[in-house]
Amino acid sequence: MLRVLFGGSPAASAKALELILRDSAMSESVPSEQYKIVGILTNPPSAKGRHKELIPTEVEQYARIWNEARGDDIQIFSPEHVKEEARNQIEQVHPDIFVCFAYGHILGPKFFSLFKFGGINLHPSLLPKYRGATPVNAAILNQDKATGLSLQKMALGMDEGDVLFQQKITLTGTETAETLLNHSALHGAIAITSLLRTIAKTQQLPPAVKQEGTATYCTIIKKEDGKIDWSKSAEEIDAQIRAYTPWPQCYTSANGQQLKILKAGAATKIAIQDNTVPKNTSAVPGTVLDYNKQRGILIQTGNGVLIVTELQWQAKKAMDYKSFMNGSRNFIGSVLE
Repeated sequence: MLRVLFGGSPAASAKALELILRDSAMSESVPSEQYKIVGILTNPPSAKGRHKELIPTEVEQYARIWNEARGDDIQIFSPEHVKEEARNQIEQVHPDIFVCFAYGHILGPKFFSLFKFGGINLHPSLLPKYRGATPVNAAILNQDKATGLSLQKMALGMDEGDVLFQQKITLTGTETAETLLNHSALHGAIAITSLLRTIAKTQQLPPAVKQEGTATYCTIIKKEDGKIDWSKSAEEIDAQIRAYTPWPQCYTSANGQQLKILKAGAATKIAIQDNTVPKNTSAVPGTVLDYNKQRGILIQTGNGVLIVTELQWQAKKAMDYKSFMNGSRNFIGSVLE
């Protein structure tokens, strides 16, 4: 039996873990392809909410649900740093391979020496493009027509490992970071289960290839990256909003008060369907032009009109555009900053 340590933390990683666990249970009926998750490596609980209650990661939460429902005893490791004490604890479950998706820590040679087959990382881009922590956001922000996912052998350099599998994902221009990451988690987990079954059967890693092409890197996202610059085009702002959903979210200022723009789209995308919506005007960028009851709130940008459909005042609940306009009668004509 191939013994697997799974590493991950956020909700998308938990979705991947769920599929892998379900497949691992099914693999028990095929002895030559049998593998088992024997441990989970995740971030420690973090303080959340008004009362700063310590909440486990989504991966830990799902692993506990699985243990309780199945009567399993998958060990959960949530150290602040993977140092000697944590490595010794992990060694006790005798893992053969480490499988990682969005764990978020740099791991060293002493850690990888614990595993007969080393580590495999699911990275949601077509490496070597978008190495780093935010490849999904980068693909949307740059309005790429396609992205993908890669299974790579983990190396000491950031996302520099040889590639075991790649799959292209065509983008429609409507994806958010959340939906695209979840899509990558699902399809990546399917690829991982196939890989684990192969390793369990052959007792060796399949051939890997060197990454080809020029490496590019994505940057760490900061909260202030969500501020909207209305001099940019409607397409750029639309991409920014989708790339920063669900975090850090995009915001502007209306009469000195912060206003989040949660959902929107460029008018050019619906111009064929509805010629009553202007594609562009000569108004100052940031000007709230009009309220179209069928489409949304129209805002002029540096090039093109943005149609906003969901908004949120600071410290208030999110609202659809119709509910928002019911309480913001003087919004039309204002200039957002």
